[in-house]
Amino acid sequence: MAVKIRLQRHGKKGNAFFHIVIADGRAPRDGKFIEKIGTYNPTTNPATINIDSDKALSWLNNGAQPTDTCKAILSYKGVMYKKHLQGGIAKGALTQEQADAKFEKWLADKTAKVSNKVSSLATSKKDDYSKRMAAESAAKEAKAAKVAAKNTPPPVVEEAVAPEAQAEAPATEE
Repeated sequence: MAVKIRLQRHGKKGNAFFHIVIADGRAPRDGKFIEKIGTYNPTTNPATINIDSDKALSWLNNGAQPTDTCKAILSYKGVMYKKHLQGGIAKGALTQEQADAKFEKWLADKTAKVSNKVSSLATSKKDDYSKRMAAESAAKEAKAAKVAAKNTPPPVVEEAVAPEAQAEAPATEE
């Protein structure tokens, strides 16, 4: 029996949500599975991934083959790196303490990168909001000025009649 680590789709149309499952390779995508080891939500930024890394690692060590997407997810969460380090321990290239230290360093770097991305997304969202508000207020002021100009009556300009014209006018009446 070929065991696969793969995604099982849930959620509405256009709003995908996945379960990460261990399943027989012959079973349908959303069908029967052996064990659920996590969830994956690609609609958030960054994507939300909850996975039991110990179960995933034990299944990988027992011969389960991840699909391409699941392999990327497992690599992102550090399960594949942990498997790589365990291979080094088995060959005698590393001790358990060295492997744990390498994994902790990698994990600290990864969490720092993710937190930087989250903070940069938040600041860019805030900057975008302030730019949109400034543009909207400028457009509102321009529209208000245009309406005010339309609603104010034009100033009444009385034509000054020249004194010569007044003198000529009564002369013609006589």
